[in-house]
Amino acid sequence: MNDLEGSVDPIAAETDFSGVVRIDRGGDIEFVKAYGLAHRGWEIPNEVDTRFGIASGTKGLTALTVMSLIEEGRLTLTTTARSVLGNDLPLIDDAVTVEHLLAHRSGIGDYVDEDIVRDPLDYVSPVPVHELGSTEEYLRALGGFETKFPPDERFSYCNGGYVALALIAERASGTSFHELVVQRVCEPAGMVDREFLRSDELPGRAALGYLAEDGPRSNVFHLPVRGSGDGGIYSTAADVSALWTALFAGRIVSKTWSPRWCDPGARCRRRRNRRGTAWGSGSTPPATWWSCTDRTRACRSKPSTTRASVSPTRSCRTRPMARGRSSCISTSSSIGEPRVSDSRRRRSVPGRCRVATGTTHCPPAPRRSLDRPVPPA
Repeated sequence: MNDLEGSVDPIAAETDFSGVVRIDRGGDIEFVKAYGLAHRGWEIPNEVDTRFGIASGTKGLTALTVMSLIEEGRLTLTTTARSVLGNDLPLIDDAVTVEHLLAHRSGIGDYVDEDIVRDPLDYVSPVPVHELGSTEEYLRALGGFETKFPPDERFSYCNGGYVALALIAERASGTSFHELVVQRVCEPAGMVDREFLRSDELPGRAALGYLAEDGPRSNVFHLPVRGSGDGGIYSTAADVSALWTALFAGRIVSKTWSPRWCDPGARCRRRRNRRGTAWGSGSTPPATWWSCTDRTRACRSKPSTTRASVSPTRSCRTRPMARGRSSCISTSSSIGEPRVSDSRRRRSVPGRCRVATGTTHCPPAPRRSLDRPVPPA
């Protein structure tokens, strides 16, 4: 047993972790190991190439897709949602822009509002989940939610905002959102195992999501049958590593945009993030490249030479639609002792190896909106 395995195994055992841990350093794989079960009923173990639903990690791919369209001139950061959506979703404020949506600062009403604490077993989709198979079909789910606050007033995590971005990307490009993500992000990054799979026809290597830490009930009736801009793509730990490399090599969007994923306005500090302008999921600590927006602690504008991909398979996407443990992949760029969250005792367990880590549970505690005004940079 090498030193890394000796450090990771006890944490995985103590937290009952189920998923894949992969650690890369300088382009080499230093450690990769699978834990737990991909299917509890049949007791099928996870493998290092198991495909996991990466939850709100999908939002990072959505943001990259939109940025690639901006680089081509098909959109701008100041493009208003209304100019593309037309008469659809009339409750979205006419002043909401692409950048507001990217930064979770649009103020639009959310079809799955994570500020509302719900029981993991609640069925909260506003429409039957089997009817959400394409991004256009999400229009029925997104409509009817009043604006929460004026655009750019403050940060408030918003799933619906990222579905709106997917709709905008589709209409601006004339290509379906699922195809756009593959063409503009996954293929340039060399992500070979990524796909927006239907939850009712998962292939053999895809892990099933669950609602409880150790229960048998899956999340198939709690999530859209096929994901969109806010979550739902399936991928592997190897794909996440490839995405990291491609992003900072400028193969997806030019390198000039890389700092915007963790720019100074959104840099994670020991105190609460004041603005939340980095683009992506705004997920859990420690910071991931797509979640430097809220409740994070150690965000950098450059990736470290050590990265870890932690791929939990506790349940569903990171949303109250199936609140509980996560089925996602998280990749961090922070250096220091790994802290793997124990979802059973809601505390952090320090590790011994100096590597970056992900997180073993999603979603975090309910996010608090930040309404303190921030002076311009």
